[in-house]
Amino acid sequence: MPTTTESDPRWDALWTHVHLATLTLSEAQGYGEISDAAIAVRDGRIAWVGPRSALPSGARATVEHDGRGRLLTPGLVDCHTHIVYGGSRSGEFEARLNGANYEDIARAGGGIMSTVRATRAASEEALMQASLRRVRSLLAEGVTTLEIKSGYGLDLDTERKMLRVARRIGEQLPVRVRTTFLGAHALPPEFAGDADGYIDEVCDRMLPALAGEGLVDAVDAFCEKIGFSASQTERVFQAAQRHGLPVKLHAEQLSDQGGTALTARYRGLSADHLEYLSAEGIAAMAEAGTVAVLLPGAFYFLRETALPPIAALREAGVPIAVSTDCNPGTSPMTSLLLAMNMACTLFRMTPLEALAGVTRNAAAALGLGGEIGTLEVGKAADFALWEVERPGELAYGIGGNACSGVVFGGAVREIRD
Repeated sequence: MPTTTESDPRWDALWTHVHLATLTLSEAQGYGEISDAAIAVRDGRIAWVGPRSALPSGARATVEHDGRGRLLTPGLVDCHTHIVYGGSRSGEFEARLNGANYEDIARAGGGIMSTVRATRAASEEALMQASLRRVRSLLAEGVTTLEIKSGYGLDLDTERKMLRVARRIGEQLPVRVRTTFLGAHALPPEFAGDADGYIDEVCDRMLPALAGEGLVDAVDAFCEKIGFSASQTERVFQAAQRHGLPVKLHAEQLSDQGGTALTARYRGLSADHLEYLSAEGIAAMAEAGTVAVLLPGAFYFLRETALPPIAALREAGVPIAVSTDCNPGTSPMTSLLLAMNMACTLFRMTPLEALAGVTRNAAAALGLGGEIGTLEVGKAADFALWEVERPGELAYGIGGNACSGVVFGGAVREIRD
């Protein structure tokens, strides 16, 4: 049903002749499509949405746009990225193709640590300029909200530098940025052989300083045999709680370490990767409302063979999000549309699940489900227009970009006719 906030509205902008995919229904019910629809904006928020024929007779808008029948969806949400980093890991890509695996490379001093060295050496401005190029690629595909993790510094100064760059991206470009502190990403050389000592550093020095400077929206960790144990991860979660910050986790990517169940115990926003997720972990996520974030780019790039348990997640009613995992080592991808296609082709998700995974469920994975992710009155007026006939086409194309316009916070960010 169309809704509005008053009987004689005066709107800032009105979009008509659009085909809406509101994403307000469950995946079992459909895209929430409204043909020949209209959507109105006031003060940066959606003020009315419904069939064009149901527009209030007294409705007026300062600016009116003719959507020319294009599909209009919520703005896309990339809810798991490491997009701020220095250097390149193309040499490791070649090494893997010559037979080395992810753990071999990490133990030899490559992997995350090679990016740590490059990121520590880079100036803040150099990181900013490199990151802007990557972010602009995502924005061109209709992304309006982006999560950016730290974790390539592993010392206070560089973690601060990364998070400052992430904040600046949200100030310089028309995109909503959520920052995540990932200090517990790997063990830095300064703490070789002393993982517990490094967790002390993360919990007692780094997190308090960065949270106190307003640089952190959530806290993450890498719970894995080559990362940190479940008990060490729990200490990070406890520190996050002390600072009133939500948690999420890189969990069950290479093995089952019980990280997902731990995340659910702390009412975590999301558990991400999940190739080796157990039935117990799924049940815990379902009970806690923790979102499963799937990262098909890393699955593809690492040539993983263990599929995330999609059918079991569906059956349990766990919301599933999809993201690029943009990072230099395991998913150097700056296309959320490609991630959608990979989620369908590699994980056998449906196009509807993929679109929900980069809108409604991705918003929930960032704790923003009440603000973005669907086309509903009161939510932020973030949406994208597409030159396609049906929503399923967004997951269909490979290498194309059908996005023809983006509105962010009610303001036109870009229109391509």
